[in-house]
Amino acid sequence: MGDLQGMDRAVNRDTTAQRIAQAMLEGFNKHYRLFRECSAAAKARFDAADWQGVQQSVQDRIAFYDDRVNETVARLHDEFQADLLDETAWQPVKLIYIGMLAEHKQPELAETFFNSVFCRIMHRTYFHNDFIFVRPAISTEYIESDPPTYRSYYPNEEGFRASIRQMFVDFGWQRPFEDLDRDVDYIMIVAERHVGEWPQPETNFQIQVLSSAFYRNKGAYIIGKVVNGAHEYPFMIPVLHTREGKLYVDTVLLDADHIRTLFSLSRAYFMVDMQVPANYVQFLRSIMPNKPRSEIYTMLGLGKQGKTAFYRGLMSHLQHSRDQFIIAPGIKGLVMLVFTLPSYPYVFKVIKDVFGATKEVDHATVKRKYQLVKQVDRVGRMADTLEFSHVALPKARFSQELVDELYKLVPSLLEEDGDDLIIKHLYIERRMVPLNIYLETAEKKDRDDLLEDAVCEYGNAIRELAIANIFPGDMLWKNFGVTRYGRVVFYDYDEIEYMTDCNFRKIPPPPNFEAEMSGEVWYSVGRNDIFPEEFETFLLVSDKIRNAFLRHHADLFDAAFWKQAQESIRRGEVRDFFPYPESMRFCNQFELSCER
Repeated sequence: MGDLQGMDRAVNRDTTAQRIAQAMLEGFNKHYRLFRECSAAAKARFDAADWQGVQQSVQDRIAFYDDRVNETVARLHDEFQADLLDETAWQPVKLIYIGMLAEHKQPELAETFFNSVFCRIMHRTYFHNDFIFVRPAISTEYIESDPPTYRSYYPNEEGFRASIRQMFVDFGWQRPFEDLDRDVDYIMIVAERHVGEWPQPETNFQIQVLSSAFYRNKGAYIIGKVVNGAHEYPFMIPVLHTREGKLYVDTVLLDADHIRTLFSLSRAYFMVDMQVPANYVQFLRSIMPNKPRSEIYTMLGLGKQGKTAFYRGLMSHLQHSRDQFIIAPGIKGLVMLVFTLPSYPYVFKVIKDVFGATKEVDHATVKRKYQLVKQVDRVGRMADTLEFSHVALPKARFSQELVDELYKLVPSLLEEDGDDLIIKHLYIERRMVPLNIYLETAEKKDRDDLLEDAVCEYGNAIRELAIANIFPGDMLWKNFGVTRYGRVVFYDYDEIEYMTDCNFRKIPPPPNFEAEMSGEVWYSVGRNDIFPEEFETFLLVSDKIRNAFLRHHADLFDAAFWKQAQESIRRGEVRDFFPYPESMRFCNQFELSCER
């Protein structure tokens, strides 16, 4: 009798494990179906020139993942009392789930979804054991896709020019091109300039183009490569709308560095219709081999998978390095404690328990503003962040100075577990040179050219953020960084506001001499009132910086600039932001108007 009862329990346990695994996979499948439908609809929004819809869909899609995880967690609680299940009940769930993924088209995403659901239910002490996918269990190599991930064209059979032309036709956009033959001619001319004399076509001569265009803001981007024997030539082609609603090719990028900037985390995520995302990532890495998988997944809108890939990469790096986490160089912030690992190109940011006296925000506000940055068009001027909870890092890798600073400023976010230091909430972003340090170095080296470029870039960043409906709030140099490409990017978000929520004012003239000399303000100031004339006080910190700034951006000290930007936003205007130099646009290379 005892043996029969034991067999019954085992059967019931296996049945329960099967049902739990099935429920988790159904939750993921629902998520990816909705994700893909939203991404695929980008083509219709592009055809309709529905730019407001484009912006809204980017915001909506960000919430899809957490919504489905929460739904699945609730289902497991309701149907299986999942929080009461012991280890023997959970152990077979993962094995059954792995079996279900054998023929799945998105196995790596489904594994990450499993981790998210499990970790919402169980305590973090399970995070390092066999219950989750610490490493991938299913290979993503050679997963078949229908339709295929990329289309191939064979210039030896069709002719190079005809192949390029057909490439555009096959995307099936509903709007006509303004002059497709002209645009193909321009592509041919620029390509010939780039490669010099065309190499002799070999037997394997083909153009490979990813089947889905990459949609972002007001553009559709065609991404592919020309394969000629052992040589590969990557390319990216942006397609835009004229004012009359026709399509035109704006340029062709043939350099991997320029294509890589298209995938910068300082820009909005792409909408791409992918049945097998791993195939897209693999293709993109063949074009950009130095681009981390984590960043490619993130830019494809698969942020959670980006975080999974990043964390695995960080753990691998810690195994193969010796340096310690240290306090990041630069002026310490009033809201964030920032540290870094010198051998790893990222910074780690934690919200302090107590803010500086001048800061009027709380933890919830800071988190909300960092989330806002993910939802808006970052126009290449705001660094994206990876947000983590309960990150376990080896305590031995922390310098004593950093440990002391953490326990002094963020004790509520710390917990120790054996040899690990657990940080309960953490932001991670690409490391840049703080702009204030960059400017100080340029001045010390008498590099007026670098200083001029950086000040000009800073002003351009402010302008572009304003046009995109973002006011940085704290505009000090230290809150901006310089990328390896010399681009100035904003990265301190605790005071950002929508432009449309700000009230830009001119300082009214003093009513009398006594008021002017009193040192006290003689006018009322509301919470969202901003006086651009005051920027000069804290921005123009040296004669060289003053002169450079006034040469390029004196109008930023005038409330009129900001009011005009607000009016444009309220009219619903969506501006073009080009993720490549203006000089590369065809209108600047050939006799064309750039105002189309």
